[in-house]
Amino acid sequence: MKAVSKIGLTIALGAIAALAQPGPPDPAAMAKSKVSRMTSLLGLSSAQVTQATTIYNNAATAITPLQTTMTGYRSTLQAAVKSGAAETIEQTAASIGTTMGEITAIQSKADAAFYAILNASQQAALNATPGGFGGPGMGGPGPGGPPPGPPPDAANSGQ
Repeated sequence: MKAVSKIGLTIALGAIAALAQPGPPDPAAMAKSKVSRMTSLLGLSSAQVTQATTIYNNAATAITPLQTTMTGYRSTLQAAVKSGAAETIEQTAASIGTTMGEITAIQSKADAAFYAILNASQQAALNATPGGFGGPGMGGPGPGGPPPGPPPDAANSGQ
């Protein structure tokens, strides 16, 4: 009886852990977060907030099925790697590249539409932000990578 209880407890804990795993971010929440950051950074007017929210909601909605497709491609790629299916690896990698290109185009078009609603001082402020739209801190690569330039002790490495 104790073995059955332990198995039941293990299954229940596994189910709880699976449910606790975060899923992909909600497109509307992603758009809201981006607009909130841009509002803080650029002092957007209420009309600009409304326009930006629409722009980024539309982009996030367009990207969602592509992200689902990418999940399938990644699963296919993992299986192909494990089975050594070189041709499937080539085809799937090419499909991933194409889909990433589509996602990048949607994001860039949304950024262009957003940029167009900014006034000159807001554009200047955004341009002065390190990385602009796609750089660090603006939805692009985050912290954790090495800083640009030579390693800190490169000047002393020859001694």
